[in-house]
Amino acid sequence: MRIGTRALGAVLLTLGIFTVTLLVAALAIGSGGGTALAAAPARDVAVAKAPGKAAAAAVAGDTKAPSRPVGLRPCPVPLVPDGIGYASICWNASSDDTGVVGYDLYRLEVGGFVYASTTVGTVGGFSGELRKLYTMYVVARDAAGNVSPPSNLITVPAVIGMSPTSTPTPPPGDKVPPSKPTGLQDACLQDYHGVTFCWPPSTDNVAVTAYDVYRETATSWLKVGTLPASNFLNFTEAGLVTGQRYNYIVVARDEAGNLSMPSDPLSALSREGMPTPTPGESCTVTYRANSWSSTLNTEITVRNTGVAAIDGWTLTVDYPTSTLRLASGWSADWTQDGARFSAKNKSWNKVLAPGGSTQVGFTASFGGALPAPLSFALNGRACTTR
Repeated sequence: MRIGTRALGAVLLTLGIFTVTLLVAALAIGSGGGTALAAAPARDVAVAKAPGKAAAAAVAGDTKAPSRPVGLRPCPVPLVPDGIGYASICWNASSDDTGVVGYDLYRLEVGGFVYASTTVGTVGGFSGELRKLYTMYVVARDAAGNVSPPSNLITVPAVIGMSPTSTPTPPPGDKVPPSKPTGLQDACLQDYHGVTFCWPPSTDNVAVTAYDVYRETATSWLKVGTLPASNFLNFTEAGLVTGQRYNYIVVARDEAGNLSMPSDPLSALSREGMPTPTPGESCTVTYRANSWSSTLNTEITVRNTGVAAIDGWTLTVDYPTSTLRLASGWSADWTQDGARFSAKNKSWNKVLAPGGSTQVGFTASFGGALPAPLSFALNGRACTTR
């Protein structure tokens, strides 16, 4: 059957208008600015269907969370109305034993991470100030309400369409965020019981006013502390499981509320720290050293000269330089941190009665002149040297 040229053109025009209408509807931004706008490809959408009786029973007993969303990347939507910015990302689908039913996006604000939007596909985002950088993460949910671990953080600008376009006149005021915190270092205070880490200050066109610290939990990034601006920045957190590692990020902010990009995550160890000195504790140390070639052997006698028993102890030996390298030790658990050697009691010599003593020692290699120890301390209290 033949179709005339005009009739064919009318059909194509009608289909074109219908397609554009659907696209605009899919991308329409609500006044609240919290709806995910990008239409995901059909293969990426996990639509939740009403479960049958067997499936409902399985969901009711489901306690396994979906896998962590990965592969986060910038994913600008094809079209956004003029004057409105949109921060949009894509990610790889999570897996789950009963099926993922949705993904929740959280964006970073001055007070912490807040809920931003929900989508059933692997494309999502929210409206925001044009060209402003937004940091966010994604979690997956299943029908039983189990929530995945949070994705890695991603920072993207709010843009118009597939690529940045000309920006309207920016609103007045400071819009420049501080620089990204870098150089996070674990265990800056060796004697702290818990997590401690430090980092150098960020810079800002006006001034950095504070640093917010976030710790990764099972389902989110939790704000766990704020430090005022300083030349020495050291964060501490107590009440954690000793020997377990925790992931942290740091975000700098200025007086105008501009937020920096988050630091790279730091895996920090919750340490036991030094025992709290018992009032009245006192000690003496006798130090003997034998060396040949580049090897040092030590013998250290520690005596409790106080009036009360010491139940559990750590001996520290400080040298002027870190040219020594610990090889082995005896009668204690020995560790080295720079120029400090530490010995923690064994179970059999844990208690030092008043007037009682114990002998410990270590073997170390060294280069150059053999250094003499500067000081000894037991449970953080200086010992007299004989």
